[in-house]
Amino acid sequence: MKRLLIVWHSRTGAARAMAEAAAAGAWGEPGVEVRLLAADQAGPEDLIGADGYIFAAPENLAALSGEMKAFFDRAYYPVLERLNGRPYGALIAAGSDGTGAARQLARIATGWRLRAIAEPVIVCTSAQSPEAILAAKTLTASQLEPCRDLGAALAAGLGMGVF
Repeated sequence: MKRLLIVWHSRTGAARAMAEAAAAGAWGEPGVEVRLLAADQAGPEDLIGADGYIFAAPENLAALSGEMKAFFDRAYYPVLERLNGRPYGALIAAGSDGTGAARQLARIATGWRLRAIAEPVIVCTSAQSPEAILAAKTLTASQLEPCRDLGAALAAGLGMGVF
């Protein structure tokens, strides 16, 4: 049995919805167990016990959210050189751009020697005012579709032994 771990953090619901869509796409793939875990609950042993990963987080001030970064900080050195070659995907919820957080996540994944299976999925909510940034987010089916597709692709690759 292969294991896909989806680690997420969300303040307003967008990144969580993206993670749940990825999980929905992955569930049901024969031979693949999907685990969805909040960043504050995830640790090194969760990473070591998985065969592939999806990381979902909001971009805050052109970087990963603090809670997602704290997860990477806690886990980084304990798993260094233990995840080499494993596949991953990235989901970023952003108010405008998302590339800063995607770049930061890619640098962390490079340090772990993970292998990106796709370009990061960045969903732009266009939230620009303090009120819009802090408001709960509801994403559309078309915004969530690439997240679902990423989950399905990673799970299929794990299930077929491609990754």
